[in-house]
Amino acid sequence: MQGNNVQRVAVHLSPDSITTGEVATLPELLRCRCQRSPEREAYRQCEAEVWRSYSWREVEGLVARWQLTLAGENLASGDRVALLLKNSVEWVCFDLAAQSLGLAVVPLYTADHADNTSYILADSGTRLLLVGHIGQWIALAGQRTRFPLLSHVLCLEMPLTPVPDTGIQVSFIKQWLPSEARPQVNLAKDTHALATIVYTSGTTGRPKGVMLSHFNILSNAQAVIRHVQAYPDDLFLSFLPLSHAFERTVGFYLPMMAGSCVAYARAINKLAEDIATVRPTILVSVPRIYERMYARLQNQLGETCAMVRALFHWAQELGWRHFQAIRHHGKAPGRWAGLLRPVLHYLVADKFLAHFGGRLRLAVSGGAPLSVTLSRCFVGLGLPLVQGYGLTEAAPVVTSNRPEDNLPESVGVPIPGVELRLGEKNELLVRGPNVMMGYWNRPEDTATAIDAEGWLHTGDQARIENGYVFIVGRLKEIVALSSGEKVTPEDVEMALILNPLIDQAMVVGEGKPYLAALLVLNAEAWRAVAKKWSLPAEDSAALADVRLQHHIENICHQSLASFPDYAKVRRFCLMLEPWTIDNDLVTPTLKLKRPAIEKRFAEQILKLYSGHMLPA
Repeated sequence: MQGNNVQRVAVHLSPDSITTGEVATLPELLRCRCQRSPEREAYRQCEAEVWRSYSWREVEGLVARWQLTLAGENLASGDRVALLLKNSVEWVCFDLAAQSLGLAVVPLYTADHADNTSYILADSGTRLLLVGHIGQWIALAGQRTRFPLLSHVLCLEMPLTPVPDTGIQVSFIKQWLPSEARPQVNLAKDTHALATIVYTSGTTGRPKGVMLSHFNILSNAQAVIRHVQAYPDDLFLSFLPLSHAFERTVGFYLPMMAGSCVAYARAINKLAEDIATVRPTILVSVPRIYERMYARLQNQLGETCAMVRALFHWAQELGWRHFQAIRHHGKAPGRWAGLLRPVLHYLVADKFLAHFGGRLRLAVSGGAPLSVTLSRCFVGLGLPLVQGYGLTEAAPVVTSNRPEDNLPESVGVPIPGVELRLGEKNELLVRGPNVMMGYWNRPEDTATAIDAEGWLHTGDQARIENGYVFIVGRLKEIVALSSGEKVTPEDVEMALILNPLIDQAMVVGEGKPYLAALLVLNAEAWRAVAKKWSLPAEDSAALADVRLQHHIENICHQSLASFPDYAKVRRFCLMLEPWTIDNDLVTPTLKLKRPAIEKRFAEQILKLYSGHMLPA
């Protein structure tokens, strides 16, 4: 770790937190939690349009039922079982029951392509699969010759129509689970045994199976709690897929370790309603959710009068200055600011915070870079939004800011027990108990990723100043212009999508004289613009309208005003159809599949560089 001159106050664990000294494996977390707080609320989920609460004792009973029946499935310790299920209490029960029998759990994304899911089932050698509804299995059944080891499919929901014969046994949970069972013996005793295989998102090729041990995950969850405290009275709202390593560690095992409750959101399109109903104290998300909230906020501001906009920006700026003063000097910036801030908070910030339920004490962003502009705005308005950094191969959290020590330009400082250093080309290297066991069936890739001294090579370029880590690019995702200048595309893309009219952006320009961009318009914002100019919103030909083209040019100019000249977008191609998992242009974690997008729109990209260059 490079020099760290910043003074930080150690975070003490809540007396109710479970430590790695008390449990060796993930299933033991539940046993220990039930001993500590059996009647406390553990989970909350919506069933038949009614929110139902589960205590830790109830969850223990459910896990016992799953474990008893799984024990009769003729599976051996180390066998792989997979689940294709939305976040739910059932997801938790299957995961813990399977691991208690020594089985390795393979989580799958419900939104992923059948081809990708089939590849993972085949590569992992999955023996048993749990799906949410029969349609998910039918979508895969046509490719069952690719995964011959699969012998049994479990389905959570009872079908309304007869199930076609797919050549593999299908059972329904209502009939498969016993009505009750006593807690079974936990067979998972080895803390360093394989607990799960989590497949990477595969932005440039087939996903790789990351092997994580019980200790990899337990040590990471404990380190995060030591870094950013969670309490028994905290309520998490879970909406990121549990198949995402970030959500699984921070939104599942960590709350169990802390004794916090988790509520499962119904769906992304109902997230705003669920936040208002649940009123969480902790929200864990990827930047995309915060970006959409920010874009909506900016759009609403654009429709208000100049006075309201001025009050908003004043409140935001004063709030940020207050935060900075407290952080650096331990006291508020001044008397007048102290008098004005509560007034502006009442007039402006309270209305903004109400969208998050009104009692959010911590909002966490990870999985991708977060815009500094967005972060400062939210923090200035009183939303404690912190950014962290991690990767699946590190189980996954490596660094994080803290609410009281938040430097939005950075991804924070390393969590306890994690070592960092910079390698060749300033590649960030990570070492610690959270570093993976290796890649499943890929010893050569493992040897490349983890060197002889145990350092995990992240592929991310960074700098470290006063202990804070700044991610500056990807070794393989730097756009090198023909002039020799190098640009980190994500920085440019983040700046562009903060505008309400631009929903997605991808920068191109490798080996070219200037940067260009593919831009997908936000459907709602575009309809408003089209209506204003009497354009047919559904007709892509309207994208060539001169007024729109000039408007986008101005957006690019304003959004990238602070960027160096070579990092500014000279030409762009507008699109209406979003890049989605269904059209295979983003991963299940919403990362851009750059090679796929470049291939799909090769003709449009070629046109961006035809003829003469636009003037700088």
